[in-house]
Amino acid sequence: MTIVKRRRKFTKANSISAPQDTVSIWNFDGKVAFQDVLDATECFDEKYSIGIGGYGSVFRAELEGGRVYAIKLLHSVEDYTDEKGFHAEIQVLTKVRHRCIVKLHGYCSHSKCKFLVYDLIERGSLESNLQEEQHAKELDWSKRAAVAYVSDFGMAKQLKHTCSSWSTIFAGTCGYIAPERCDVYSFGVVTMEVIMGKHPGELLLPFFCRTEQHTKLKDILDQRITAPTSDEEKDIILLLLVAFACLQICPKARPTMQQVYQALTDKSCPTDIQKPIHQVRLQDLHDLCGTIRNI
Repeated sequence: MTIVKRRRKFTKANSISAPQDTVSIWNFDGKVAFQDVLDATECFDEKYSIGIGGYGSVFRAELEGGRVYAIKLLHSVEDYTDEKGFHAEIQVLTKVRHRCIVKLHGYCSHSKCKFLVYDLIERGSLESNLQEEQHAKELDWSKRAAVAYVSDFGMAKQLKHTCSSWSTIFAGTCGYIAPERCDVYSFGVVTMEVIMGKHPGELLLPFFCRTEQHTKLKDILDQRITAPTSDEEKDIILLLLVAFACLQICPKARPTMQQVYQALTDKSCPTDIQKPIHQVRLQDLHDLCGTIRNI
């Protein structure tokens, strides 16, 4: 059950200790208060920091009872202009149950800070594991094909400022967001990162420039791990086909997350691309990625 509760003030003597109404949305098996999170992190002291994302810093918090959570402290509280809509979305997300999505337990809002409460994934982020040589080698092809945990699902938020050549800037990690609000695009980028062992970078340009892709698929695979088996090759081809479908420049051409899930569950791959991986060009993936929407 989702509970909305308000606290008049909290007494921690620091930069966020001014008496203010605090709105909390929780989906815990028990009561966890705003003050509990502040106490567990000593008001977000750096020694509890475990990472920094595109729109928040993440802290490790051990709450009463020994349960450990990841607390994402949002960077810019003033940028969330539609507070009512944001609270409504949080209430929905606390009810999401899926093995591929990191559980969002709750959200707290104060005039000087906002934070989200997630399950803690002990091995850290995908980026940190791919950057560390030994961890990257431990992630063989079968494990990479099974990587599925996603956090911040549905959390991309439009901000009120403009930036660079885009007419709008979004809260999210740079290089993972589309020029419009769309979670499936980010899924495509992360999927490519899993296969390549790094952010795809310039490989995203052909989606915008519509240039031919003569590069062979085998040439973009993470070379730090052993070559995939024939069965693993099929998984890799399907993963990249799905990724390319998610990265289409026209949002309407992209599949829904339901179609993505169905393709990966059924392992549905068109016969035109069922060939040895060394024969597959990236252009083949471009040409056939539209078939994902027909599943």
